[in-house]
Amino acid sequence: MWFLLILIVLGQIVISGDKEGVEEAETYAKEAGVKKVRILKTSGPFHTEKLIDSRDALKKELETINFHPFQTPVIKNLDGTTYTKTDNIKDILANHIISPVHFGKSLETMLATGVDTFIEIGPGKTLSGFVKRIPTEKEINILHVNNVETLQNVIEIVKR
Repeated sequence: MWFLLILIVLGQIVISGDKEGVEEAETYAKEAGVKKVRILKTSGPFHTEKLIDSRDALKKELETINFHPFQTPVIKNLDGTTYTKTDNIKDILANHIISPVHFGKSLETMLATGVDTFIEIGPGKTLSGFVKRIPTEKEINILHVNNVETLQNVIEIVKR
């Protein structure tokens, strides 16, 4: 079983590891004055080098796919920047498995490029919470899809 230690400092820092390692990090964090620490059980060591074999397997599969140029900007969670024409999309996608996620930087890039509507798909509203914490003068719309009914509602809203 793998665990994530979530440290709420200015934003959020996530540490992944086995139970003993995460508990040790929790102790250090609390000693350092971190006020909010949460441990979550996960089914795997996501976004760590423990998944190098999975990254390599995905890269092999990606080599069989033909990618066409993007019609709209696509932002990489690896560094919060948009893909460029010279990026190796297959390498970047495969490396997402073992690399830290920079979701905050991705959100900042989206806001800077004019995005004002965010749609969170799935149960919960964790990602929407991140969007709400990004300082902006813009009016931001946050929509949620977690079943067929909410999907139909979001489709109608986006059509307008």
